[in-house]
Amino acid sequence: MPLFVIAPRDLNELFGYVFPVLTAGALTAMLAGLFWLAAPRDWQRWLQGRTGILLGIAILAFLLPDIANALGPLWYWDILTETTFQGVVLLMSLVTDDMVMAPPFQVIGTPDFLVSIADSCSGVEGFALITAFMGIYAWLFRDTLRMVRFWGVVLPVALALSWMLNIIRITLLILIGDRISPTLAQNGFHSFAGWLFFIALAFGVLVAASRITWLQKDTGHAAPGAPLSEDDAAVKIIPFIIFMVSGVFAQAFWPSPELAYPIQAALMFGALWWGRAVLVRYAAWPDTVAVLAGVGIGVGWLLMAPEPEPASQALMALSPLVFLLWATIRIAGTVLFVPVIEELFFRGYLQSRLDIGGWPGRAISIAVPTAAFAALHGRYLEAGIAGVIFALLVLRRGRLADAIAAHAVANALIAAVAAWRGDWGLI
Repeated sequence: MPLFVIAPRDLNELFGYVFPVLTAGALTAMLAGLFWLAAPRDWQRWLQGRTGILLGIAILAFLLPDIANALGPLWYWDILTETTFQGVVLLMSLVTDDMVMAPPFQVIGTPDFLVSIADSCSGVEGFALITAFMGIYAWLFRDTLRMVRFWGVVLPVALALSWMLNIIRITLLILIGDRISPTLAQNGFHSFAGWLFFIALAFGVLVAASRITWLQKDTGHAAPGAPLSEDDAAVKIIPFIIFMVSGVFAQAFWPSPELAYPIQAALMFGALWWGRAVLVRYAAWPDTVAVLAGVGIGVGWLLMAPEPEPASQALMALSPLVFLLWATIRIAGTVLFVPVIEELFFRGYLQSRLDIGGWPGRAISIAVPTAAFAALHGRYLEAGIAGVIFALLVLRRGRLADAIAAHAVANALIAAVAAWRGDWGLI
């Protein structure tokens, strides 16, 4: 919320006030996620007898990066740095013919962008982190894991994958710096790609260790639960998370984020396809009121639109055929995917969860999702009015399909005008 109230130019000066609010929001989101998984009383019961162990693990996890940095000089191996360098050389030779390198100095890149593979880039820190992570996991699930197989098979595979991901990270860093933006490579990708890859690998270890029966002790067979893709709440939340995260990645990896929209559209489609078993429950033919409401929202959005901005230079540089393909995907995502994802989350999940009965509960169930919906879209008044109308459509007949249809009709009208004017900022 502070980011909507405080101008970007004032953030540094007022950061002392902003940081506590952002921290409180992060803690609230964390607690909300925990309490979505289980009620507070169930967490309390689970924590009995485990508090000391979990506290120790939390402290170790918090200090692990600093410990790794402090012990760095003890474990940097020249052979690993040289092997990593050779791996980057091999991968670069597969993707470009314009490679420059100086092996004695571990320097590699292109004529326009060079990197030095220092000892800290060898991947040994990744080895330490993934080993520590697996140690924590093995301790927590020591009663169900076959330890010899876990450490003898999963650990070597995880270390090999960690090393290969580090080579891919360095190669991508060079390619981004050479072909896209040196600033993006240095200040964006280089800053968080290592942690991003580590998180992906850690989750991969979690999935493998929990799904591969060969790694599990025979502790009896529990009745299988329904898959997550058939859980009503999960299908309403997870596509929205993917939608939001894809936008963040577009901002981080593309100097012109609008060019990444086809990837975002593919991710949105994949998320909806994943939850199709739940989505069919909400499928219904909309009535005339929903369609007319969508037309009214679309017309209001267009009449209150700000002055159009100049067309993006990145879009103008596309060939006619590529631009036509991009525009088609942009319109399809706006009309078909976004309304479903946003209505599932704002009206399907938030509104239904907050509606505790009575007029106060009903008012809160409309106001909170509408405020969040307006904040997401930036144009607070227009988006706020649209959010209220969508909420009322759901309450009118208890059908989420009516809000989705109205949202899709509004977006279709806006997208048609945007395509006609060439003003893609409208959507």
